[in-house]
Amino acid sequence: MTKNELGKAIYDVSHLTGEFLLRSGKISNEYFDKYQFESRPELLVSLAEKMAMLLPEDCDVLAGLEVGGIPLATALSIRTGKPVVFVRKKAKEHGTCLLAEGAVIKGKKVVIIEDVVTSGGQILLSTDDLRKAGAEITIALCAIDRESGGREAIGDIGLELRPVFLMSELKELSK
Repeated sequence: MTKNELGKAIYDVSHLTGEFLLRSGKISNEYFDKYQFESRPELLVSLAEKMAMLLPEDCDVLAGLEVGGIPLATALSIRTGKPVVFVRKKAKEHGTCLLAEGAVIKGKKVVIIEDVVTSGGQILLSTDDLRKAGAEITIALCAIDRESGGREAIGDIGLELRPVFLMSELKELSK
């Protein structure tokens, strides 16, 4: 599937209009329901192929953020052979009590994997947690950048955001 075909398909299955409260606390009249494109194998596989092209060669571990980044990181892991760590919003209070489950991250070059970025809030929080655990992080990949300040916010902590799609691109492809 070409990038344009994928973008149109993602827009068609996941773009909703109405009134939506975003994680950032902002209200939006449009929303990309990540579960609608992440739950379709043909779109998830194609998205992983496009994300693989954005992945730096020196990446050691993929870090999928709860919840939407996890299927993307898993698909990307299968596509690239890179190990994955699943990052919770907060450490669980039972079992291993870990924030990040899976691959070892201490001393590793880790790339954050997220679904849709608005303000970059969860990337900021998770990057701080993972860095405290010893991960080296300079890049975050996402499926969609809503172009709402997330790139700039994570840039302030030394991260480069590499989106597969900008929201403006998806809108243009939908025409």
